[in-house]
Amino acid sequence: MKIRVRGGDPTAIAAEVVIVPMAAGEEDGREMRALARRAGGAAVKRALAATRFRGRSGQATVLPVQGPRRQALMVVGLGDAARIDAEAWRRAAGQARGLVGTLGATRVVVAGGARANDAARLAAFVEGFELAAYRFGKYKSEPDPAPPVAELIFVVADPPAETSLTPVWSALEVTLASVTLARDLVNEPAAVKTPTYIAELAKKVGKEAGLEVEVWDPKRIASEKLAGLAAVARGSNEEPRFVRLRYRAKGAKRRIALVGKGITFDSGGLSLKPAKSMETMKCDMAGAAAVIGTMTAIARLKPAIEVEGFIPITENLPGGKAQKPGDVIRYRNDKTVEVLNTDAEGRLVLADALLLAADTKPDAIIDLATLTGACMVALGTQVAGLFANDQALADRLLAAGAETGEPLWQMPLVAEYKDDIKSAVADLKNIGGGHAGSITAALFLQEFVGSTPWVHLDIAGPAFLEKALPYAPKGGTGFGVRTLVRYLTSLADGA
Repeated sequence: MKIRVRGGDPTAIAAEVVIVPMAAGEEDGREMRALARRAGGAAVKRALAATRFRGRSGQATVLPVQGPRRQALMVVGLGDAARIDAEAWRRAAGQARGLVGTLGATRVVVAGGARANDAARLAAFVEGFELAAYRFGKYKSEPDPAPPVAELIFVVADPPAETSLTPVWSALEVTLASVTLARDLVNEPAAVKTPTYIAELAKKVGKEAGLEVEVWDPKRIASEKLAGLAAVARGSNEEPRFVRLRYRAKGAKRRIALVGKGITFDSGGLSLKPAKSMETMKCDMAGAAAVIGTMTAIARLKPAIEVEGFIPITENLPGGKAQKPGDVIRYRNDKTVEVLNTDAEGRLVLADALLLAADTKPDAIIDLATLTGACMVALGTQVAGLFANDQALADRLLAAGAETGEPLWQMPLVAEYKDDIKSAVADLKNIGGGHAGSITAALFLQEFVGSTPWVHLDIAGPAFLEKALPYAPKGGTGFGVRTLVRYLTSLADGA
């Protein structure tokens, strides 16, 4: 999509639709009155009043009048003027994109006025607009008929130089492509995205982006003593894989390790899930998808840092060789874990990856996992839980999530709850006592990072949506990619 920024009269531009973002209470403001005069005068005011549009967040409507070039006029709410931030622009853009699709418009003008004359707000609008356009139509017999938008033209009061915005659009294009990659991976059926499929795709997209890529097969997994991954994989006919992705910039002063849970389908193993709970379990590799997406983006953006991704990939099925409740796993650091519930398998494979990541002595480890239903009970479907052993690292991730509209909420690592994961026959057990499940899961993971600064993101809620949001359709969201890219590039910028 081509993006242009200019001044002047938005209704004078040849386009099928003019979008007017508006704050609450501005429906009769100066900018709207000026636009109404150019686009049809009293008819616009009457149409706006008839729709009962008040500029509230979530409001968007096409007015039953047309501009001088027979454009459709669309108003979209930004919410309370005192609280308009980048997320308000993303959400407004997402609402607008849905209506643009119904109109079949390919050339769109945004009448941003004085409020949209900075790069951050323009970028946020483009971000929401593009994210809302995503559809996973690979298996549809009739694909979405709405044509893509070829050109988006912002008309603002004091337009910045186009040359100053070129790097903004380029970086945004890279990041959004990586979100799309992660969304596609999550939405792909489990019968297709086997561990081998994801590993080969990671190799392909990683090498295209300029990453170093290693894919470990079962023999290498065994030789590296990845006992958790091997144990979970035993019930499946599909072989497990372990993927390492590396980005190394010259002169890098910071080294970060990313870990992503890659359970391509989770039946619960012998501790079988109810049928209803399995319907969306193709999404249990959303952490892996986020790491793959982030690594490809970083390789193309080329910040002056080093980043390595660690991704354990397997199915969790109840085959004849599946691990059984009561089994004990011995990890590469000789720590032992009693498996009391085979449906708490994500932490078992993450433990392997965290040990490997910690062995490389990074400055920080960040893991992402659709780990616990308990986190969804606590925070719902739009917020991820954040657990950390280092507050400075936690604060940076919380800030990055706030900036990108991927909300994170810090949860406590309650030391007293470690008693809940002590085993009578091993060092640890893989489930707690029935309460605070997301905390005991995080405490389990903490046992495998040593003293390395570490953040665990439980993305079970926002990684996969049953109900669409303004700029996230139902299904995989790619949650975490934009936050991680923001955090990693800020390290390189010295922020």
